[in-house]
Amino acid sequence: MSVRITDIREVTKPIASPIRNAYIDFSKMTCSLVAVVTDVVRDGKPVVGYGFNSNGRYGQGGLIRERFRDRVLDAPPGTLLDDEGTNLDPDRVWNAMMANEKPGGHGERSVAVGTIDMAIWDATAKIANKPLFRLLAEREDRTANPRVFVYAAGGYYYPGKDTDLLRAEMRSYLDRGYSVVKMKIGGASLDEDQKRIEAVLHEIDGEAQLAVDANGRFDLETAIAYAKMLRNYPLFWYEEAGDPLDYQLQAALAEFYPGPMATGENLFSHQDARNLLRHGGMRPDRDWLQFDPALAYGLCEFQRTLAVLTTHGWSAARCIPHGGHQMALNIAAGLGLGGNESYPDLFQPYGGFPDGVRVEAGRVTLPDFPGIGFEGKENLYREMAALSA
Repeated sequence: MSVRITDIREVTKPIASPIRNAYIDFSKMTCSLVAVVTDVVRDGKPVVGYGFNSNGRYGQGGLIRERFRDRVLDAPPGTLLDDEGTNLDPDRVWNAMMANEKPGGHGERSVAVGTIDMAIWDATAKIANKPLFRLLAEREDRTANPRVFVYAAGGYYYPGKDTDLLRAEMRSYLDRGYSVVKMKIGGASLDEDQKRIEAVLHEIDGEAQLAVDANGRFDLETAIAYAKMLRNYPLFWYEEAGDPLDYQLQAALAEFYPGPMATGENLFSHQDARNLLRHGGMRPDRDWLQFDPALAYGLCEFQRTLAVLTTHGWSAARCIPHGGHQMALNIAAGLGLGGNESYPDLFQPYGGFPDGVRVEAGRVTLPDFPGIGFEGKENLYREMAALSA
């Protein structure tokens, strides 16, 4: 059986919401939805892989349609296959996408490539008739663990949202089985944020842990002022205090904040990850890394990032990716990451889990759908099937 990619389709979809964090609002947010169509036929229909980009970055239709799509479709079909010629080789497809690209400049193109890469891996696992997490574990000669830690990300600033509504939101996450919840900081004064934090801690009252996220808003002075306030509370982590590329700020902050810190969701290559570990003062015994494969050139690049972690004495178990999508869930289950972000009420239908999957004691168990498992999420698959029809 020979395999060919016959088409790559993209549509830009709105995921707008009136919420905001410390840096941006999401009122005009979009994402790209991609379908990779193959000539492999199952049950009378072609096998199609699907992908989309994570929230926080906009749709990448221009780059996908004008640059990366045609490189894949124009490549000699045999050059995109594995050694047996019976399935796609995602790394070879990735190399075709990145042909004639200069190094550096990991901004928007990393999102475009990561979106297509997600669809390629979905198609590859479907052709193999295996869940992606099991395919990944087999490739690494390891045992997949379909039970994955997830935390509930929310606590955004919202017009008219007072501490009572914030507490009710966090209570709803506990009621749905989460053991860690996250809220935004940095979009109000330090005093107001402290009141918000104390309100949430009072609400969860030891039933769960609280993480806080500044979304890169602070300069060093403000980051330190917050650190001195935050260290008085038993937080799960203090996330992305300053600009993601200001490694000196991150390193300096460790002197003032002994608790766990987290960052990395806005680093889009293994080179940037390496610089964070070299210069950012991150501590492998307590801190967390949040690289999002969907934003950072995809799983092919994420595996290079994991190799960088190993070189610098880090475990993959210290990675909890940003994004709240099923791709990262599969990677966590297949490659032994520490867990995954979840957006219980936001960025639908792209976030979340397959229908029927419930959070129990802060964890979900992935079902055995072939590929990434999008077909198990009815409202999302409806959007995907329309693109590939």
